[in-house]
Amino acid sequence: MKIILAFLLTISFMFSASASSPLNGAWQSKDASGNTITMICSENYLMYGVYNTAQQKYVRSGGGTYQLENLGGKKVLSFKRDFNTDDSTVVGLTVANLYTLNNNELALTEGPLSGNWKKIDDSKASKTMANVWRIRAREGADFKMQTILKGSRKTLKILSGNRFQWAAFNTDTHQFFGTGGGTYTVKDGKYTETIEFFSRDNKRTGSSLTFDCVLNGKDWTHAGQSTTGTRVHEIWEKQE
Repeated sequence: MKIILAFLLTISFMFSASASSPLNGAWQSKDASGNTITMICSENYLMYGVYNTAQQKYVRSGGGTYQLENLGGKKVLSFKRDFNTDDSTVVGLTVANLYTLNNNELALTEGPLSGNWKKIDDSKASKTMANVWRIRAREGADFKMQTILKGSRKTLKILSGNRFQWAAFNTDTHQFFGTGGGTYTVKDGKYTETIEFFSRDNKRTGSSLTFDCVLNGKDWTHAGQSTTGTRVHEIWEKQE
């Protein structure tokens, strides 16, 4: 059965037209150890992070493209993984999950996203920011913007109405370089992130970063300081 579903979902990824996804927004669940799992979904991309804020502990994460299908009367969520910190050998593979969706409650029966999820944000709070963004330029040591060529090595950031997660990875080599996530606000040209998990330094949990924020077409430019205090000046490009 799983083999048949995987084959049908591969075909659907290639030929199906995209439609507005009812999963748009942010969802939360708990794992068997009581850790929080936050998943952010756009039209066809998702990321999730598993963490424990009380212990300031990052646990694991993953992300990739997804699609909802009705196959033979069964509702199926297919998830093709771009990165997976539990097992990098599954990167590039698609897993099919049976699901039910009832208003703001999502149940997945198996796979890496299995569990009962509750929607915590519907992305309406910030329609201009809610999307998938890919970094396309960064200021270098000479203070000049340097273009980042598109390839298998990428840094993406996904935003709902008030939550964010970024991740850096390579889909060809299956390498994972880091991730972080939490909540954000945008007001008066200022974008502020409050960190709930950060794979590179658990001690950053709870800290906030504020950036100057400018939106121009598909470009999002922000400038400020990183978690280590170094200057940040980046341009992110909207992907959907």
